Amino acid sequence: MPSLHDLLSSHAPLLVLDAASPRIQVGVLAPDGSACWESSEAEAGVGLFRSVEALPVELESVAAFAFCDGPGSVLGIRTAAMALRAWTTLKKRPVFAYSSLALVWHGLAERERTSVISDARRDQWNRYRATDGLVRVAAAELSGRLATPEGFRNWSPLPAGVERVPYVVADLLPRTAKADLFRAVEAPDAFLHEEPSYVTWTPQIHRAPQTAS
Repeated sequence: MPSLHDLLSSHAPLLVLDAASPRIQVGVLAPDGSACWESSEAEAGVGLFRSVEALPVELESVAAFAFCDGPGSVLGIRTAAMALRAWTTLKKRPVFAYSSLALVWHGLAERERTSVISDARRDQWNRYRATDGLVRVAAAELSGRLATPEGFRNWSPLPAGVERVPYVVADLLPRTAKADLFRAVEAPDAFLHEEPSYVTWTPQIHRAPQTAS
């Protein structure tokens, strides 16, 4: 898995899209790591594209894309993924994905004994830590020092003592530039712990109930 440092050495300018939180964050990064960032509180279908338009770069000149594929706002993440699929259809360029929780974890000063979590609904939690990466666990399995990104929604009550930490991508990326955070993806989409399964349905012709003669 490449680091940001690796990407910038061979794929710059790099356009970063992060719509995992309610605050849309997009930035263009030069080979030397210098960057220009825009953000928006508007809904993803508006805020993402307005922020990209405000950057001092033409999409045609972007060498590669990086985006957060989750956990986070599924609507925001899929809006970013849709844009990337369209832009890479018009001009083929590499796309790299990173995890919001991994980014936060690697940016922590004291991370070795910390788990970074976010709500996965139905009393489940996304958890990232060094020992097992990104997994989904029940609330009872959360222990030790816990942190969660600011702005991420939670439907279940946060565990006692959990620390809210800033989710500012412009600050986190320079602090994690040498961490192996990125994965090359062919078809950008929201992260899933497992692929959805579907039940086979056999259609039947509806018939009126039989009546006794």
